[in-house]
Amino acid sequence: MESNLTHIIQRCIKRDRKAQNELYRLYYSYGMSIAIRYIHDENEAIEIVNDSYMKAFKNLKKYDQKYDFKPWFRKIVVNTSIDQIKKIKKLQMNTDIKAAENISMREDILSRIGYKELMTMVQTLSTAYKAVFNMYVIDGYKHEEIAKKLNISVGTSKSNLSKARAVLQKRIAEQLNITYV
Repeated sequence: MESNLTHIIQRCIKRDRKAQNELYRLYYSYGMSIAIRYIHDENEAIEIVNDSYMKAFKNLKKYDQKYDFKPWFRKIVVNTSIDQIKKIKKLQMNTDIKAAENISMREDILSRIGYKELMTMVQTLSTAYKAVFNMYVIDGYKHEEIAKKLNISVGTSKSNLSKARAVLQKRIAEQLNITYV
């Protein structure tokens, strides 16, 4: 597969449409799994994946083939998702950090639920909370990076992460029939 992928990428660089289609088919579901975490609407997620492929094809010459393709493509999809969130102006960040300080953090609750169930719950978060939660928890961005990418303050990023966790913890506690204070 590795040498086949290298061959496909080389053909894509030469603008071979068949190779582009092969690469698209190889990583389409992977791209969708990333985009759908950021955007509720499947059609918008498809648009994000398609835009990501356009960016990938345009920049394949910059891709260093010594490294795995997936993380390179993932970064493109994440950044395209963030751009889409900004573009459609769905992102309404709340800057009330004091309210976030009063939220009880019960991380142990999160450890008692499966990944699929958690991701389903993450999809129900507001766009602002979901974006920060995905970037911090799933994609490993630091608050400073999130703030810069989303044009918000570091405090807002921390606040939205804290609130997203609180919402998720409450929903998980309800699902597990745990008393949540």
